Formats: sequence, structure tokens, C-alpha cells
Amino acid sequence: MSDTVRYHRDGALAVLTIDRADAMNALDVATKVALRDAVVTAAADPDVRAVLLTGAGEKAFCVGQDLKEHLGLLRHQQETGESALRTVAEHYNPLVRALAGMRKPTVAAVNGVAAGAGASLAFACDFRIVADSAGFNTSFAGVALTTDSGASWTLPRLVGHARATELLMLPRTVRAEEALALGLATRVVPAAELAATAHEFALTLANGPTVAYGAIKESLAFAASHSLTELLDKEEELQTMAGNSEDHAIAVNAFVAKQKPAFVGK
Repeated sequence: MSDTVRYHRDGALAVLTIDRADAMNALDVATKVALRDAVVTAAADPDVRAVLLTGAGEKAFCVGQDLKEHLGLLRHQQETGESALRTVAEHYNPLVRALAGMRKPTVAAVNGVAAGAGASLAFACDFRIVADSAGFNTSFAGVALTTDSGASWTLPRLVGHARATELLMLPRTVRAEEALALGLATRVVPAAELAATAHEFALTLANGPTVAYGAIKESLAFAASHSLTELLDKEEELQTMAGNSEDHAIAVNAFVAKQKPAFVGK
């Protein structure tokens, strides 16, 4: 879709690659716009049933905000009063809403360091397949900023409130094996195997029961801010929807026939 974000389809899987390896896949304005638009496009496309997000090169998944560009925007802010942080509303918020809210599975293939908003993007995905050479660093407090891109919502749900507070206020690099122990990583694999493993993992999800996956995501998000009684009503609603899907009938028929179901994502 642009020079800095590649969008590739493999059947029902959309693969999005942040392609600024020479800048550690940092997010300048052009890249944020392209990535936001790519994720929104994938979320809205009924033929896309899963999304895989990764970064180009071996060093970085994404180091977040391009601080060189940001410095220029801060100077512009001093001259004009125009906020350098309007990017949160214009780029990061709609990007994370689309990534976390789409009714299909999302996978981050973390090929290197994921820092700041880059770590937030990985946290917003449903799964994180992580290279053994990679790591996470929240970074925000290190440049005297608070969190954005949903990290203060996603991170406590992954590691708990106390550990999230520590990682956000005292940022450090959490290496792959510790990330796995903390719950930040779904799976850790040798760096040379990351691309193939993550692609196969995401492709399996893309060929799964998409309606059920979307309902599970919605149910989990709803449960995070509602009572058990309210959740039970929501589960009834979502279960009725899933039960009326083509994939449910396909799965039940395949189970009775002792066959593997071939889901259609509807």
C-alpha cells in the first residue's frame, strides 16, 4: 500500500509488514497513515479472515515513534502552537481500534525489538510469536511520556496490574524467554524460524471458524468491563450468532462423520 508498509494476501490471510528496516521500523507520519489504512482495510475485508503483522529486517519489529521526525514536530509546535501529539488521535487510536477490534484473529510476528508504540501494537494483537533474539520495551517513560496505543489497557491484561506498572514506569528490555514466562509471548522460536512459524500459525487461524473467533474476541473484551450477569447475556447473544453460522453446521457435521471440518469463515 506504500513504500513503508507492505500488504500481501495469502488466501484468507493478510500479511502486513512495516518496511523501514534502516530506521528500525520506526513510525514516521507516512508510515503511521499507511499502517492505519492497511489495518482498517484488512479489518473491513470479508475475504480476510486473519491478519499477520511484522517488521522488515532482523533487528526490529517496530521501535515506535520516529523520534527524529518527532523532534522536528516539537520545534514546529513551539513556533506555531500546533500539537506534536495529535498523532495519537489521528493515527495511533484508529490503528489500535482496528487492530484489536476486528472480528478476526491477529498475530504479531515479533522479529526484533518492539518498543514504545511498537510494543503496544504487538500487545494489541491476539497472539505474539516471538523470535528468541527479540524483546519488548515500553519506552514511554524513558522519553517522559505516558502510554498510548492502548498499552495501559492491554499490558495489565497480559501480565497483571503490578507488573504492568513496573514495566511502564521503569522501562527495560524484556527478552524473549522472560516475555514468554510473563505472558507477553504466545510462543518463542529461533529467529531463523520465526517468519515460517508465524505465517503457518496465522494461516491456520485464517482457515478457522472466523465467526466464532470474532465472538470470542468480543466476549473477552466485553467481560473486561462488565458484570457477570451482563456477560452472561452477551454470551447468549454471541452464542446464538455463532450457532447460526455456516461454520457451526460444518463443524458438527464433520464431527459426526469423523472428518476434519473445512471452514468457510461465515
